[in-house]
Amino acid sequence: MILAIEDLTVSHGEKKIVDKVSLTIDKGEWFALVGQSGSGKTMLSQAIGQLLGTNLRASGRIMYQGDNVLEYPKEKMNQLRGKAISYIFQDYHGSFTPFLTIQQHMEEYLQTHGVHQKTQRKEMMKEAMESVGLEASFAKRYSFQLSGGQLQRASIALALLLEPDILIADEATTALDSVSAHRILSLLQDLQQKKGCAILFITHDWRHVVRYSDKIAVMKDGKIIETGTKQKLVHQPEHAYTKQLIQAAPTLPMRIREVSKS
Repeated sequence: MILAIEDLTVSHGEKKIVDKVSLTIDKGEWFALVGQSGSGKTMLSQAIGQLLGTNLRASGRIMYQGDNVLEYPKEKMNQLRGKAISYIFQDYHGSFTPFLTIQQHMEEYLQTHGVHQKTQRKEMMKEAMESVGLEASFAKRYSFQLSGGQLQRASIALALLLEPDILIADEATTALDSVSAHRILSLLQDLQQKKGCAILFITHDWRHVVRYSDKIAVMKDGKIIETGTKQKLVHQPEHAYTKQLIQAAPTLPMRIREVSKS
C-alpha cells in the first residue's frame, strides 16, 4: 500500500463535498475514481496534495509512509508535492507560462526540489522528455510553439521528472479526441509499468476505466458507493448507480452493458 485515505471529509461551511471517504492505493496500481461531474472526485484529489482553496476544510487522514499529510506544514508539503505525489491536470496549458521555455520550467522545478547539479538536471530532463516520446530539443521551445499533443506530453514529462510514487491524473484526457486520449493513456500505462508508480486516474469515461484500471471506486454525492477490482465492478456491479453509469456508456461492448442490467 502506497496511500491510505481514511474518513476524508472536505467541507465548504456546513456543506460536505467529500463525506468520510476511505480508500487505499497499492504501489504500482492503476486506481480509477469514477463519477459524474460534481461527485467530489476533484476535491478528493486536491485534498491529497493540499491544493484546496482557502474556503475549503479537509479532515480525516491521508497516510503516506506513516504520516498524515493533512498535518504537514506548507513548506514540507511543497517538497512532497512533485517529488512523491505529482499531478497531471485537465488544463495542461496551465502547467506552463508562455514566458519560459519547457526547459526553464523543468530547471526551476528540479532546483526547487534540491537538484542543484547542472549535469544531473540536464540528464533528468533529457530522460523525462524522451520517456514521453519527445526529443530533448523540444525542451528549448516555449509552450505556444508546441502542438496540443506535444504540450500534454511535456506536462507529463514535468510531472514525472522526480519519479513520484503516486501520479494523480485528474480528467487528463477530457479535452482530447479519442485517438489522442488513447495515445496519452497508453503512454501513462507504459511509464507506470517501467517506473512502478501508482496512478490515481480520475474520470467519468468508462471506456478508459475498462481498458486501463486495476481497481475502481465509484463516487456519488461525495461518497464512495462501491469499490473493487475492475473484473468485479465491470462484470458484477452491485450498486444501482454503478449499473446506471455502465449502461449509459454508449461505446462499451454490449456484453458489458448487458451484465450491468442483471
